[in-house]
Order: sequence, then structure tokens, then C-alpha cells
Amino acid sequence: MDSFGQWFLLLIYWFLFFAYLVILFQILSDLFRDRELSGWWKALWIIALVIFPFLTALVYVIARGNGMAERQVKAIQEAKSETDSYIREVAAGKSPAEHIADAKALLDSGAIDADEYAQLKAKALA
Repeated sequence: MDSFGQWFLLLIYWFLFFAYLVILFQILSDLFRDRELSGWWKALWIIALVIFPFLTALVYVIARGNGMAERQVKAIQEAKSETDSYIREVAAGKSPAEHIADAKALLDSGAIDADEYAQLKAKALA
């Protein structure tokens, strides 16, 4: 076989190897993300992935593929909502000086004591 053919075959092998690694990591992350599956079942799936990697990966995707997709979508939605919440909090939030001024107003009105004021001030500065 000429050198180009060998190079191309090597390229195909590497592609398949990395595709398998991606699938393997997706399966492992799905196993740890699944809250309904017991630890013993997770351990058995991992042992099977080590002993019979290709067959187990194929069986896992066939048997648990729908749940795998649902858990992935749920994780993405949770991450998006947390990110959106953080962005809203930061964008609409008050500056530390405003938080301290609000805490000082509460202290002056007698709603909080000096210790609570110190805690609010430290939190605003953190």
C-alpha cells in the first residue's frame, strides 16, 4: 500500500478512536447524571464498559438512549437557567456602595443591629 493509503487508513482509525472516546465519556457522564439508577447498577455498567467496551457502549445507547437524551436536555436547561439568573442578577444588581447604603439605612432605622450591618457590608464587598 502506498504512503497516502497508509496515512488515510491511519486517519480513519484515529477518527474512529476519538469518536469512541466521545461516546464513552457521554455514557460515563450520563451514568453519573442519572439519579434514578443505583450505585450498584452504575458500577456494573462501568465494569462492563471496561471488559466489553464496544458491545456495552452499543447496548447502553440502545437500551438507555432516550433517557440519555432527556437527561442531557435537562442538564442543558438547568445550566441555561442558572446562567440567565446570574446574568439578570449581575446586570440589574446594585453596586456594593448601594448595598452598603441600604444596609446603613436599615441600621439607622433600627431594623438591624451593628453585627448584622457588618455582615451585610462584608457581603457587599465580597
